[in-house]
Amino acid sequence: MAGLERELARYLGVAAAAAVSSGSAALELALRALDVDAGHEVIVPTYACDAVYHAVTRCGATPVLADADPETLGLSAADAARRRTARTRAVIVVHPFGLAVDLGDFQRLGVALVEDCAQTLGAMLGGRPVGARGGLAVCSFYATKLFTTGEGGAVAGPAELVARARDARDYDERSELAVRFNYKMTDMQAALGRGQLARLDAFIARRRALAARYRAALARAAHCRVPGDAGERHVYHRFVVAVDRPLDPILAHLERRGVAARRPVFRPIHRALGLSGYPNAERLWAQCLSLPCYPLLTDHEADTVAAALAEALA
Repeated sequence: MAGLERELARYLGVAAAAAVSSGSAALELALRALDVDAGHEVIVPTYACDAVYHAVTRCGATPVLADADPETLGLSAADAARRRTARTRAVIVVHPFGLAVDLGDFQRLGVALVEDCAQTLGAMLGGRPVGARGGLAVCSFYATKLFTTGEGGAVAGPAELVARARDARDYDERSELAVRFNYKMTDMQAALGRGQLARLDAFIARRRALAARYRAALARAAHCRVPGDAGERHVYHRFVVAVDRPLDPILAHLERRGVAARRPVFRPIHRALGLSGYPNAERLWAQCLSLPCYPLLTDHEADTVAAALAEALA
């Protein structure tokens, strides 16, 4: 496990990394390392996986949902600033679907920053890797992520903060009875992760090639907007297009053609809570479609996906 931690820290360009049992555990441990506790608020995106919400509540703090940025599909810095209060302790910025977002406006909020890199390892912005620009970074190595340990994650960043996360990930043989967890990664998982990390750049190159193929194939498709070439900023954990037709019939057509497409976010968190006031997230949920994009996908399969989508939209 120590070998994976060293190699991951080197890849991210940070001082240290602590391997843990999942990306969800990494989020919680990162917040605890930043002393997030009862009475605090943490700003999180509503257009994201539920894990960001649950990590905050497990720390006893209050999640404050903020709307999406329609350009990046990530957290809106303007809406996050509007929802900041004197109780705001941190903000979780999810780099969405493989795209590195600019952290400048979030850093100007004056609170602790957690970069969620679960979908974006290997992306670069301004010559620096995702994960090296915030206060702490969290990673996920689930089977569907950019590289996998089967199940697992990591907290990465400054050595002192990572040490706090590492100290809390297991409780065995400790003299003091502080709050700790069973959030360890196994050595077998770490061994798999080291082999996967060594191949990550090749995985990303293949994802970028598939994204270019999709862009060319869908450039003239009716009622469909494809993402532009973002260069080293995007690693295409998902290839997300926006369509101006109802999604459910399109998804049904693709399923009949054997294409496993889906909404990139199952449903915005505010919908589960019965909240309103997040118009960008609502629009993205209604329009965005994630196409299959993974290293073992063949050119022929990608062409089949693009043709099926164009057919559904026509």
